[in-house]
Amino acid sequence: MLTIKDLSNEIAGKPILKGLSLSIGAGEIHAIMGPNGAGKSTLAYTLGGRPGYEVTGGSVDFDGQDLLAMAPHERAAAGLFLGFQYPVEIPGVSNVQFLREALNAQRGARGEAPLSGGEFLRLAKEKAGLLRMDMEMLKRPVNVGFSGGEKKRAEMVQMGILDPKLAILDETDSGLDIDALRICGEGINAIMRKPDKAVLLITHYQRLLDYVKPDFVHVLAGGRIVKSGGPELALQLEEQGYEAVAA
Repeated sequence: MLTIKDLSNEIAGKPILKGLSLSIGAGEIHAIMGPNGAGKSTLAYTLGGRPGYEVTGGSVDFDGQDLLAMAPHERAAAGLFLGFQYPVEIPGVSNVQFLREALNAQRGARGEAPLSGGEFLRLAKEKAGLLRMDMEMLKRPVNVGFSGGEKKRAEMVQMGILDPKLAILDETDSGLDIDALRICGEGINAIMRKPDKAVLLITHYQRLLDYVKPDFVHVLAGGRIVKSGGPELALQLEEQGYEAVAA
């Protein structure tokens, strides 16, 4: 589904990714772990098409398409979802309005008919239920006044509604308490653990992986994948630290 070959980039002239390669197949969940400043969030933003992240080498194939040649909205319409470490607030725009417009824009780009108001509300209620969110919260402005856990749960509802092929989740566990972590983990499994979908989890800690069990774990350091393994690698990192494992 996703094949990254020798990807390099820079931000404001500073090299961050330095020849990173990674392949993710349909039905797989991959976790990327690594020390601060290793390039984990940079990888997520680069794949999402965030401005200012200049690709200087390599290629990215997403489901048979050149991802790097696509605008951010085209990547989203093709089935890529990026979950942010710090979801932004959008005052004056309700979650329901935002999500319906986003979904119908993507459906339009794929040549599909838009959902009616009733159809969308039924879908939103179903997905909100997976994250144990009251529909009243979705009527509020996007993330305004939400706690950290509520923002992450709302973002997982967004993921469920948009129904992507590949979800790139940048430290979804950041700021979550024990209950919110479990709910978000269960939501990710319900939405994305399917044979035709894939997940790239970026995290510092094992705790999210207790709920969303990865097929593969990778260590990113110095702008490259320096070690890969199974779920046991995350436990080893937790016990020994990055320096010992990636040496």
